[in-house]
Amino acid sequence: MIINLSSTSPFTSISSLTTTHKPQLSTSLFSSSSCSSFSTSILKTHYTNHHFFVNNGRKVSSRSWVLPGFDFGSLESAQSVVQAVSVLAAIVTVHEGGHFLAAYLQGIHVSKFAIGFGPILAKFNSNNVEYSLRAIPLGGFVAFPDNDPESGIAVDDVNLLKNRPILDRVIVISAGVIANVIFAYVIIFVQVFSVGLPVQEVFPGVLVPEVRASSAAARDGLVAGDVIVSANGYELPKTGFSSVSQLVDIIKKSPTKRVLLKVARGDKSLEMGVTPDESVDGTGRIGVQLSPNVKFLKVKPTSLMEGFKYTGKEFWGLSSNVLEGLKQTFFNFSQSAGKVAGPVAIIAVGAEVARSNSDGLYQFAAILNLNLAVINLLPLPALDGGSLAFLLIEAARGGRKLPQEIEQRIMSSGITAVFFLGLFLIVRDTLNLDFIKELL
Repeated sequence: MIINLSSTSPFTSISSLTTTHKPQLSTSLFSSSSCSSFSTSILKTHYTNHHFFVNNGRKVSSRSWVLPGFDFGSLESAQSVVQAVSVLAAIVTVHEGGHFLAAYLQGIHVSKFAIGFGPILAKFNSNNVEYSLRAIPLGGFVAFPDNDPESGIAVDDVNLLKNRPILDRVIVISAGVIANVIFAYVIIFVQVFSVGLPVQEVFPGVLVPEVRASSAAARDGLVAGDVIVSANGYELPKTGFSSVSQLVDIIKKSPTKRVLLKVARGDKSLEMGVTPDESVDGTGRIGVQLSPNVKFLKVKPTSLMEGFKYTGKEFWGLSSNVLEGLKQTFFNFSQSAGKVAGPVAIIAVGAEVARSNSDGLYQFAAILNLNLAVINLLPLPALDGGSLAFLLIEAARGGRKLPQEIEQRIMSSGITAVFFLGLFLIVRDTLNLDFIKELL
């Protein structure tokens, strides 16, 4: 997906990269979904792992990670790759299914429903609709026979999408986004009752997961698994990453100066002095990895109402993270542009999640759905939001549409821009895969 995956206008005629006579609503994993013809979206590789806190049921913190250098790891595990692709295919199917269902329930003519682009692998026809599975699994589309002379439908037929009232068209265009939001909620709900939600319980101090050989820490007695409770008399509180930052600051400010540490090692409480080595920039370093002192558990609800409560909290937390991530992308684009990812990167991230912990696919899928939904609402020519913007203009003009030529030029330019952005991201993300780097 260039993800956030996306779309074009339902009543224009745009298909894939060229203007055609059949309006479509499409999604592409160069795109997150689309309600028009060729769709594209830009999903940030901003995968967020949100956790509950057990302290009085209060959400204490969330953890998010971005893939700064796209160091995705090798893709040798075919099963994990298939799982990631299946997640994306399900998201695209739900998005396009939303468009299709909204049209079908209103009696609007639909000519095609496709998963994927390019050559047809399998298809069947039912009730004058062609359902197909296509070779390139990077999106999908719903096509309407609005301007198709071969459809046998009169151009003034009231059940053509272009002839429907603005509200009917708004429902069709918006349905893909709504379907993804509902799907995200359902995924979280299933996670809550099947595997439970990840819960982190925070303890005082900072954990030392690893001590490098021959480092200052190893020389002075620190070992992996130690918990640093205080430094120079300063007690490290239960504040997650801020505790880590505070300890790092103390160490950096003490090159070649002894730092008195109070350490918990199993059931023992120890005191030791560690003298940081001086880095080339003049700051202190002791050669350890540090992380918040947390323990991760899985929590399942004991009742249906508690399940809805957990689901609502997690849904809101993930939605907030997605919105915040996208806000940072647009307002600090120069710094975050490198974190925008295409379908290759998204599949790589999903495969890594599946390899490390298949339970993580629940949140991965929920985040992709929410990301897709938000991106598609942006008022850009190649997205569902762009199609909605055209309808808003039509409503403001008293029901008079923009000239078709102008509308098609705008949509075509947007689709072309998204296509080349998607192509760039696919090439860049492919070259950044570990096994490709090894070959080069």
